[in-house]
Amino acid sequence: MKNYPEWQDRKVLIDLRNRFATCYENDDGSLFYIEPQFYTYLQGYKALREERYQDILDQMDKIVRKNRKVVFVGQDDNPLVECEGAIYLSAMDIADSLQVLVEDKSRGSDYGD
Repeated sequence: MKNYPEWQDRKVLIDLRNRFATCYENDDGSLFYIEPQFYTYLQGYKALREERYQDILDQMDKIVRKNRKVVFVGQDDNPLVECEGAIYLSAMDIADSLQVLVEDKSRGSDYGD
């Protein structure tokens, strides 16, 4: 469990059933979990689209306050956290909702041409 700087103003809760993710509580009582892999992906968006990073964080906060329990997951099909009544979202879900696109500039191999 790690306390991430983006949410250092939030209360950290200890959830012994979900030790692999950090659980935060907002001032309104809403809860959210940050899985380590989600945070890694989030840092990728920060590196590639820094001008939209705060928008992503603000969107996450809106979603948590609206839905009350959110798990921000690294993999949609294999979440680390089990939390009854929570919604599960990936970094791509958040970015897509804001139309924060990352252009894939990688090229395929030239071998065989």
